[in-house]
Amino acid sequence: VQLQASGGGLVQPGGSLRLSCGASGRLSSINALGWYRQAPGKERELVAYMNNGGLTKYADSVKGRFTISRDMAKNTVHLQMNSLKYEDTAVYYCNAEPYNIDEPDYFGQGTLVTVSS
Repeated sequence: VQLQASGGGLVQPGGSLRLSCGASGRLSSINALGWYRQAPGKERELVAYMNNGGLTKYADSVKGRFTISRDMAKNTVHLQMNSLKYEDTAVYYCNAEPYNIDEPDYFGQGTLVTVSS
């Protein structure tokens, strides 16, 4: 599975960005697409994900501000980020979770989001 993310950049606090990720490859093996992020000096954390049934999960820190969506026909996943805060600054990684829990997750190359005035 290959994941290609885009849409990162520099934004002021309170602003918005939309991340997009295109997935390709053995997608029949994938249960969910989502986003993780890693801030400087911190571990990678789940931001949001959506499974093939439409079930979503969000980190508490982004609930009410971020919205994940998927276009199943185009094999894409998007993350609309509103009311951005300084602490949202991180490298954001597109993620694909296999049905088989014994298989490792797939991650894209990452896109940098910087929230700064």
